[in-house]
Amino acid sequence: MTAVIDKTTFRQVLSRWPSGVGIVTTAGADGWHGMTASSFSSVSLAPPLVLVCLDRAIRSHRLLTRNGVFAVNVLGRDHLALGRRFAGMEPGVTDRFAAGDWLPGATGSPVLTDAAAWVDCRVLHRYPGGDHTIFLGEVVAAGVPRLTSPLLFHSRSWGQLADPLPDRVDLADTGLAGVAAPHAARLARALRLAGVRVRLGTTASAGAEGSDGVGCSSVHVADVDGAVAAATAGSPAVEFTVPADGDGAGAARLVRAVRDTGRPNTLVVARIRDALRPELARACLLTVQRLTAAGCGEIVLEEPAEGPDDGGGASPLALRRLLQDAVPEAGAVPLRLALRDHHGLGLVNALTGMKSGIRCFETTLGDCGGTLATDRLALLCSRIGVAAPLDGVALRALRAEARVLRAQPSGAPAPGTPPRSPDPAAVHPAPDPQ
Repeated sequence: MTAVIDKTTFRQVLSRWPSGVGIVTTAGADGWHGMTASSFSSVSLAPPLVLVCLDRAIRSHRLLTRNGVFAVNVLGRDHLALGRRFAGMEPGVTDRFAAGDWLPGATGSPVLTDAAAWVDCRVLHRYPGGDHTIFLGEVVAAGVPRLTSPLLFHSRSWGQLADPLPDRVDLADTGLAGVAAPHAARLARALRLAGVRVRLGTTASAGAEGSDGVGCSSVHVADVDGAVAAATAGSPAVEFTVPADGDGAGAARLVRAVRDTGRPNTLVVARIRDALRPELARACLLTVQRLTAAGCGEIVLEEPAEGPDDGGGASPLALRRLLQDAVPEAGAVPLRLALRDHHGLGLVNALTGMKSGIRCFETTLGDCGGTLATDRLALLCSRIGVAAPLDGVALRALRAEARVLRAQPSGAPAPGTPPRSPDPAAVHPAPDPQ
């Protein structure tokens, strides 16, 4: 007995299956033709085969049958308008290919030059599939023009990838430069015991502080010679800063110079200044690409000191757009955000960063220089079930001491009762949230 499934119910069931979105194109005597489709799948690696399923009643079906070739262009998250255009959802459009940058592929089928990916195919077989035909295509050419998150289709609506939160985040502190030298080492050790990386001001201090086997300190350098000297002196980590509006070539040379010292365990950290300015997004991505190719160990994206009202700062939307391209561009190289708390947006941007794939943040104890405060980020993490290195008790003690020490001259005792240093043994990683 054959079961009869109500068409409306069947459509509702199928709509619950999320899929990517592609534009299927073909070329022949009638010129170029394309349509938006989600019925696309891989079939085989050897030989490389894919399939698309087309309704037998539509024009695209007749053209693919006649032409014997097709391309599938996988759409990125920013191709929503293009997807709607090729789905016939924009009235009055007579030439769908007037939008987007298209070139003929190996088979002549149009290929979108900024697609998330594309395959160009020759029809190998056609199989009946009810009111559709299954076109089995042999891939003759393929490409990944850029790294970007895909456009998705689910429940008859367009969307993007879900935003999973990380299990935990890592922190780095660059605010100890404002602490008097006799006390900085003690605070640095306590932070490192808690799993927080610290940055100290000189090659000598970084080497000394990193030599006790506890955690990691880094030293900031100005040029290639300084980077080589720091690595040769045994600094566990070397940091340098490059502008976001450069091309990244000089930064890549510095990374390679450190690698050539023969100290493979030296962490090279590149800081991209003003990286979160929306108008510098393309240049920033180029720098990230070159640093990654050169073997950089970590890349820091710095927010400008100016707030959004002054043309600086980062809005959550602009930050998300940048990270959706920068995170896949960096690949296995961790990206770290150095956020400021302009108009209270610091925590909003931190949450946006976590949802966009960021697992490392730069914060400071005692609200130093407008950088996002460690305690505020730790509190946010505790509320959303994300583990952070510092527990609340140790964090409050360290923060109070850092604030008092920054307020007094170098070497001077604190007013009233001297601040009591936290017992390093009491500073321990926070337990995973239950």
